[in-house]
Parts: sequence; structure tokens; C-alpha cells
Amino acid sequence: MALTEQQLNEIGERLVEKFKSIYDPEIPVDIYELGLIYDAFANESGNVKVLMTLTSPNCPVAESLPNEVKNKVEEIEGVTEAEVEITFDPPWDREMMSEEAKFELGML
Repeated sequence: MALTEQQLNEIGERLVEKFKSIYDPEIPVDIYELGLIYDAFANESGNVKVLMTLTSPNCPVAESLPNEVKNKVEEIEGVTEAEVEITFDPPWDREMMSEEAKFELGML
């Protein structure tokens, strides 16, 4: 059964909540506020694709962080499967952080 527009909107809201519950272990800020999430798409079948980056290609959590994102996204009601794609285009930099993240890190 296809998800309704309202269900897709709810999944979108829950995605942001989940992203805000995942922290980069080296930086005490969640991955959403850090600007590591580039995009997330949910289709009518409940499949979600997350396009994200890491703070650097040699990030120590390069293996575990995408799996954590996948697992958390798959906890959302209505999501049948999640795929996480890592990209370094464009490369992450501090300007991608939210004002909240910059404040939290004492950069404002």
C-alpha cells in the first residue's frame, strides 16, 4: 500500500528528529546541525535514501556512522528500508554547520 502525502510528511519530520539524535563522537553536536545530512528522500513504498557526508574522508566513524543512520531511519514508522550514501562532493566545511552548532562549539 502506498504511503499518503501526510505519511510522507510525517516521515520527513521524523527523519530530522532521528538525525538530531545522532552525534558525531568527536564533536558534541548532532549530525543534522553539523550539516552532514545533504538530503533525504522517502518514496511512496517507504524506502528512504539519505545522502550525507563526513567531516573528513578519514573520519574514524566512516564505517559505523552510516550504519547508525540507516538503523535509526529504519526505526521510523512507515519506513520499510533505508539506504545511506556517503559523498564528499561538496566536501564538508565549517560553513555547513547551523548557527546553533557554531554557538554550541563556541564559534560565534
